[in-house]
Amino acid sequence: MENSVVLVTGGSGLVGKAIKYVVENGSGCKNEKWVFASSKDGDLTDRASTEAMFLKYKPTHVIHLAAKVGGLFGNLSANLEFLRKNLEINDNVLFMAHKTGVQHVVSCLSTCIFPDKTSYPINETMVHNGPPHDSNYGYSYAKRMIDILNRGYNREHGRNYTSIIPTNVFGPDDNFNVQEGHVLPGLIHKIYKAKEEGKPFTVWGTGKPRRQFIYSRDLARLIIWVLREYKETEPIILSVGEEDEVSIKEAAEQVAIAMEFKNGFIFDTEKSDGQYKKTADNAKLRKYLPDFKFTPFPIALKETCDWFVENYETARK
Repeated sequence: MENSVVLVTGGSGLVGKAIKYVVENGSGCKNEKWVFASSKDGDLTDRASTEAMFLKYKPTHVIHLAAKVGGLFGNLSANLEFLRKNLEINDNVLFMAHKTGVQHVVSCLSTCIFPDKTSYPINETMVHNGPPHDSNYGYSYAKRMIDILNRGYNREHGRNYTSIIPTNVFGPDDNFNVQEGHVLPGLIHKIYKAKEEGKPFTVWGTGKPRRQFIYSRDLARLIIWVLREYKETEPIILSVGEEDEVSIKEAAEQVAIAMEFKNGFIFDTEKSDGQYKKTADNAKLRKYLPDFKFTPFPIALKETCDWFVENYETARK
């Protein structure tokens, strides 16, 4: 990747900031220029605005993270909008990448794109095997179409465009909003407030569902490897192994340890558990990188909790 310009769309989000962190702390190369773009740099739902961004930065490589995202309620109430906006974003980014001669694009998908009715563990061959869960069909189908676009640009134009599928990402710069954030940042914020108030904290659901959590900075290192070394068009799952899956109860216990919280917690079993598990198979990743060392979950969690406490005034919003 000599004399390359890497444009990261969605560069101000959790994963974008993690990539910036690892690039600035040893993973960058001398002849690479990195551009971390946010919505302030252009509207990716607009073709002309997207073209202006590509002409301004002249990228040779793109990491495409930008998307219209939302929680369960947001998706339920606006599936059509999520479908249309994300289709526009993805089509504009990949078309302009092709039009301006970008060599390699790595786009970010999500495990929610997999069929609702499926067997476990899920792997890269199963993406299109059935409809996704109806609650977020708009976002899921739009993300699936990135894979179709990648195949089209490869078959018809020989482009090296591919996609990654991470499992549950967490780390510094996450969305720690208790109502809107994902499970781990939500737990961290709840425990912080319970510690301040000297009360136990409440975990929504039974605590039994199991998840694979990947530290954002580990994911960032893997995305950079994909950008530099991975030559397949087919997606690749980026995840810890099945053996590293933890229950929500175990995750809550680890957060309590990291936050030095000793007031205990209770489970609100009136709240839904959601899917019991959505285990992903990382065999393909391990075939390429058998020796990749993931940050141990307790250490990654401690670093995330420490960042949240240090940046509480901005992080809590």
